[in-house]
Amino acid sequence: MIMKPLKVTSLIYEQDYPEWLDITLNQLENRDLENIDWEHLIEEITALGNEQRHKVESYLLKLLIHLLIYDYWKSEKDRSGRGWEKEIDNFRLELDLLLESKVLYNHCAKVIEKIYIKARNNAIRKSNLSPDIFPKSCPYSLTEILDPEWLP
Repeated sequence: MIMKPLKVTSLIYEQDYPEWLDITLNQLENRDLENIDWEHLIEEITALGNEQRHKVESYLLKLLIHLLIYDYWKSEKDRSGRGWEKEIDNFRLELDLLLESKVLYNHCAKVIEKIYIKARNNAIRKSNLSPDIFPKSCPYSLTEILDPEWLP
């Protein structure tokens, strides 16, 4: 019994992922669309997009937490402010690399308020400050958040 290439490729996906990637890339480069393992290719592209959006959200969350703490935790700023600045710089750098993609930039702009709520809650827990100190909606523009020269 002869196995169709698609079946073989699908089995390779389960057994040797790097090999599956090589085969699929080769098939795409050669426009061999009949033999592509479409099910797994769609799954991988979807996962890649989700992973990139998750990274944007994760770095934005961490950046907002540190901006809030830097801005509102006055009693710790003398002792910890420099470290917070370094973290802010690191998260901005990571976001900057991701946001070269217009799609990811638009996603960041779309989710900023949702992520801010999480960042606010985290900053409240981390600082043990009164929730009333932190604004209920994001007090920073996306331009400020991403500007490497700006600090609140």
